[in-house]
Amino acid sequence: MKTYNAPADVEHKWVVIDATDVVIGRLASYVAKRLRGKHRVDFTPHIDTGDHVVIINADKAKFTGKKMTDKIYYRHTGYPGGIKSTTPEKILNGKFPERTIQMAVKRMMPKESTLARTQFGKLRVYAGAEHPHTAQQPEVVDFKSMNRKNIKAA
Repeated sequence: MKTYNAPADVEHKWVVIDATDVVIGRLASYVAKRLRGKHRVDFTPHIDTGDHVVIINADKAKFTGKKMTDKIYYRHTGYPGGIKSTTPEKILNGKFPERTIQMAVKRMMPKESTLARTQFGKLRVYAGAEHPHTAQQPEVVDFKSMNRKNIKAA
């Protein structure tokens, strides 16, 4: 029995996903899989085989149910009594609405490794419809039409 190793010179594609009215959790799991390279036949856990992912219209992404107000993100400053909390509603209405998608994807990636940090670095999230990566000729992935549950119904 031989172990397969992907070649070290892997070609990384560029992918653009429109997040308008898309459920954030479903989008994050799809993006994490693309960043790691698990969609490829030659996936190897210790080699970066993932793609570059560009997400546009991140401010128009949706949560299902009452997660917008009931879900709480915690972080700690490192000082005693320094726990801070916020909700997705505050983040999406704030200055950096793209951070909700970034946090969701980051928490679906492997923890604390240089490979995971490299793979997460290939994610670019933009609040508006414009992005500066047209020179890379990214392919457009229609995430909404993959499954009817990917779209948040009104």
